[in-house]
Amino acid sequence: MKANARAVVIGGGVVGVSTLYHLAKKGWSDVVLLERKELTSGSTWHAAGLLPLFNMSYSVGQIHKYSVKFYQELQEETGMNVGFTQCSNIRLARTKDRWDEYMYYAGIAETIGIPVKLLTPEQVKEIWPLCETDGLLGAIQHPDDGYIQPADLTQALAKGARDLGATIYRNTAVTAIAQGDDGTWTVTTDKGEIACEHVISCTGNFARRTGAMVGLDVPVIPVEHQYIVTEPHPAIVARKKEGLPEMGVLRESDSSWYMREENGGLLLGPYEVGAPCCYVDGPSEDSEYELFQEDLERLMPYVETAIERVPAFGEVGIKKIYNGAIAYTPDGSPIIGPAPGLKNFWLNEGHSFGVTAAGGAGWQLAEWIVEGEPSIDMMGVDPRRFGPYATEGYLREKNEEAYANVFTVHYPDEERSAARPLKTTPSYERMKRLGAVFGSVYGWERPNWFAPEGYAVPESELGVGADVLLKHNHAPALADGRVVEKWSFRRSNYFEHVGNEVTNVHENVGLLDMSAFAKIEVSGPGARSWLDSIFANRIPKKRGRVALCHLLTKNGGVRSEFTVYEWKPGRFYLVSAGAYEAHDHDVLFKLLPDNGSVTLRPITQQYGVFVLAGPRSRDVLRRLTRTELSNAAFPWLSGKEISVGRASAHALRVNFVGELGWELHHPIEQQNLIFDLIMEAGAELGIKPFGIRAMTAMAIEKSYRLIPRELSIEYTAWESGLDRFVHPDKGEFIGREALLKQREEGLGWNYVTLEVGGVRDADARGNEAIYRAGELVGRATHGGYGWRVGKSLALAMVRPEFAAEGTELEIRILGELHPAKVIGESPFDPENAALRTDG
Repeated sequence: MKANARAVVIGGGVVGVSTLYHLAKKGWSDVVLLERKELTSGSTWHAAGLLPLFNMSYSVGQIHKYSVKFYQELQEETGMNVGFTQCSNIRLARTKDRWDEYMYYAGIAETIGIPVKLLTPEQVKEIWPLCETDGLLGAIQHPDDGYIQPADLTQALAKGARDLGATIYRNTAVTAIAQGDDGTWTVTTDKGEIACEHVISCTGNFARRTGAMVGLDVPVIPVEHQYIVTEPHPAIVARKKEGLPEMGVLRESDSSWYMREENGGLLLGPYEVGAPCCYVDGPSEDSEYELFQEDLERLMPYVETAIERVPAFGEVGIKKIYNGAIAYTPDGSPIIGPAPGLKNFWLNEGHSFGVTAAGGAGWQLAEWIVEGEPSIDMMGVDPRRFGPYATEGYLREKNEEAYANVFTVHYPDEERSAARPLKTTPSYERMKRLGAVFGSVYGWERPNWFAPEGYAVPESELGVGADVLLKHNHAPALADGRVVEKWSFRRSNYFEHVGNEVTNVHENVGLLDMSAFAKIEVSGPGARSWLDSIFANRIPKKRGRVALCHLLTKNGGVRSEFTVYEWKPGRFYLVSAGAYEAHDHDVLFKLLPDNGSVTLRPITQQYGVFVLAGPRSRDVLRRLTRTELSNAAFPWLSGKEISVGRASAHALRVNFVGELGWELHHPIEQQNLIFDLIMEAGAELGIKPFGIRAMTAMAIEKSYRLIPRELSIEYTAWESGLDRFVHPDKGEFIGREALLKQREEGLGWNYVTLEVGGVRDADARGNEAIYRAGELVGRATHGGYGWRVGKSLALAMVRPEFAAEGTELEIRILGELHPAKVIGESPFDPENAALRTDG
């Protein structure tokens, strides 16, 4: 066995071998893969081998697209048959909501270059003559889709990797992993040790056990997945003899199953409610090619719907039921990228669609390791999108939920209920009594909107348009039995209530809980100079000023966004998006200088945040503090520590809604006192709480940018329109050279705001395709209705030649083309007069 390698990949399933191959393809021939048994002996061997291009995630969609193309190229490169059958993939739609989902997905597919065809029920019947088409609205088809033989694919990847100089050790178990003071990793196996620079964990069902070796709590637990293989059917056998094409992969999403031909018979794979987690502590040491006892009773509701749709399925006997483990994460997407808190330790785990994702995941992770950055925005799969809250008990609930919802309609406004509430702020119960309808971000409960007292969605609307088995189109009922939120791709029941919240903030004053913000203190003698060296914006020289600062990639893309405020001499308070706390803080820690001159102290849970906003916000605050609040004494983009009644807070004169207001960052133990004081002081001034959805609607009216939408590693700071926050003349910072180079060469994209016409009940949400004279010229990044301007708006990235104000474009929303005109940034109050209101 080698004593040294540049990188060691642990795990010989399709994901691990793909990672090895792509590292070698990048020129790293001195790489090693360790597999405890034989290649494919984990979940890969029993995978059904499907290659579904369909995915609502922008990141995962691009990964899957690469895989399908790459597998065909791999076959040519290695001369080994990977068993790829390009028979297409047909997804059936029985309901209006499902069709909306497909139309929304079609926009994602077009923007990343995946062909999608729309089929009528008659066309479905032509392709799949054994399929009954009663009750279908239509279908979508991926002509490039199909299935592959996982074991053959893995062996081809292994040959390709070996041909490029990589080494594979089979029957070699890893027993320990440790990092020395010099950063070198030592991987101990039952056959010796290997010293290396990088370790990549691709261990599937063993992910948590592997993580534990280096102190990681990897948020992966497998779930049992069953599929049924039947005996041959005469009609399918006859089709083969006649030389007719294979009927393709059929998916009745509304009944939660897929079906394809298999050796003259049929293969049915349901995703059932009640499938349990497994291997919570990892498989046994001698586990190899392992299956669980099948549970046909659990599958029967799905079998019955399959027989209704494809009667032939009920006309043949069952040959085999496979029940094997598939790795899952709480949101169903894999974790691909750097492990938090560890240098040069990488994760490629949690693949519930591992065969489909393996090629693309290996490609992007190899780019990340070798070149320092991936080429596509990986925020949707970054391991650091989860935090320490994702413990075993949480994972068991969320992963089973993710599995059960593989085929349910993926509504953009859906908030899944498992393992909630988990993290609540002190004011949670107060907000709840006022009608808060909560969402969850990074484990925190926060109000999305507020339902009027006694409000309920009419029972006649519940389940309408949803999937057949679960009737999954609304939030769970409250304790008193009321359902208050129905999910949709269109304007749903909460639309007018969110509008009322916006109106009240605009005309009076509102209170928003933003305690989920990520918070960290930076201190030490080198704090200021260090921050100045990593951020594109200048760090304010005057204490008490507030700056919005962006941490860029070396290529000039936007990695993170922070509000920076020197709250005490030499001590800086940094605030960033709550959803990316683990990511943002990990990035900062890994950038720290080695000389000990800078100290980081995460303090998210020590401080709550209330946003007080609206033209009467100053009047409310004046009733609670003696601090002078006029523009002269307390200008926009400044902060001070103030008294709030008998409590205290750091008041920052900033917000994300574009109205006069303050963020009140307060000791969390004083939150309820501050809440009560503010609500009492604002009672006769019209104060009401408002939620995240109202905040988002107002932010869109201001053309404010969000990570990872308008701000992304795929777009440079110039392309995202961050000119006023980027100062190349201030000296070196991360990404500076790339920005200077792009300024000379020209931009590839421009950030614009669009006014969308002809909208009735569906606004842009992000990922919609944008056209000029039928040509694809960009993609929406966000969108919604602007209540203060009375217009449907979209934020977008378009090619520079189409970015001029007044340019006429088109945008496709749920399959319908709408006129879209480029308008000036910040359609509401472009001069920021409201933010600067004096008094």
